[in-house]
Amino acid sequence: MQEDKENKLKICVVGLGYVGLPLAVEFGKLMPVVGFDINEKKVSELRQYYDASNEISEEELRKANITYTSNPELVKQTNFIIVAVPTPVTKAHVPDLKYVKSASEIIGKNLEKESIVVYESTVYPGVTEEKCIPILEKCSGMRCGVDFKVGYSPERINPGDKEHTINKIIKVVSGMDDESTNKIAEVYSKIITAGVFKAKSIKVAEAAKVIENIQRDLNIALVNELALIFYRLGISTKDVLDAASTKWNFHRYYPGLVGGHCIGVDPYYLTYKAQELGYNPEVILSGRNVNNFMPKHVVDIAIKNMIKAGKKVTNAKVVLMGLVFKEDVKDLRNSRAKDIIEELKSYNLNIIAYEPLLDNNDVEKHFGVKNYMFNEISNADCIIIINKHKIFADITLKDLLKISSSTPVLIDIKNMFEPEEAKNNGFIYISL
Repeated sequence: MQEDKENKLKICVVGLGYVGLPLAVEFGKLMPVVGFDINEKKVSELRQYYDASNEISEEELRKANITYTSNPELVKQTNFIIVAVPTPVTKAHVPDLKYVKSASEIIGKNLEKESIVVYESTVYPGVTEEKCIPILEKCSGMRCGVDFKVGYSPERINPGDKEHTINKIIKVVSGMDDESTNKIAEVYSKIITAGVFKAKSIKVAEAAKVIENIQRDLNIALVNELALIFYRLGISTKDVLDAASTKWNFHRYYPGLVGGHCIGVDPYYLTYKAQELGYNPEVILSGRNVNNFMPKHVVDIAIKNMIKAGKKVTNAKVVLMGLVFKEDVKDLRNSRAKDIIEELKSYNLNIIAYEPLLDNNDVEKHFGVKNYMFNEISNADCIIIINKHKIFADITLKDLLKISSSTPVLIDIKNMFEPEEAKNNGFIYISL
């Protein structure tokens, strides 16, 4: 492998998902990079310049000098290893560190002296030093701080965001000492034009990452709770927000479903650690509870308004538009659409989906419903718009009427349509 002539830097990115792949590509534009992933199908696709997530174009992939591999021995050829693997939670909302531990084992078995290992995966404060370093030491037979060093640099990737790209987001970096911190900052500065921020310690960097999403989760939880109240008052949340937003210091958030692999997951990492330390984080957990309740609220609205429309609920046809966790992103992880479907199934409804971003087999496998083209749908009693995809922009209320039965219920979670116009077209219209 060729080396960076300036400092013999040889980079490996472990985990080529939404976080790791953009990193590998940016570094790969400057120097040879090893991109490692245990998913052989993904590796094979990337070798053909195809990113199944549609986050990185073929053109961008071709610009990068990356050796894609599932062979861990290639890690030995590198000395700056970035770990960007998933850190989900279990069904009981307990942090699941199996991927970051497995990655640490693979790296440890293939670690060269004087290497730096930088973790980007979201964790609670202490994981890098208390969980990862012991695994690296055990598997490598070397001593951290003597034979190799470790750091942490929290990822800030926003899937689907073409404005806040990786190079335009300030990068927080941290190392186990000043020397490693400075080296990590130097390396990331090669691709981050927005600059780097040196955190005081690895734990500070870990904590900074997790609270970024906790703050957003709580803000959404507040407006979701307001939406629950305003629904009972019979007033529009959007109308209230429009009025309140005229004040200069009012921060506007929108009600909705909180899914994905960050906002709906990361808070549990800090709450787990807090409870381990003997403190019950009531505010954070209350916010999570409110946001987790929203799918049930959506279903309650659907059932009550179908009854109001005089429809027989059993076997009524419900169409869900958009199943992924976020607009225009082919990511179904932790999508709250699945919770809506499970809740709807308890009423013996006929549930179908219109999700053009996903393969039909993936929809059926993950969500347990069939996926249809829009023009294949007919006699819908209730339509629930979960995502406001760009591909939905040309759909009109008259188009929705064509696929509906009489007096259809339209639940517009993302406010695609004007309420009065929808009602004038014969819909029973509800938004959050």
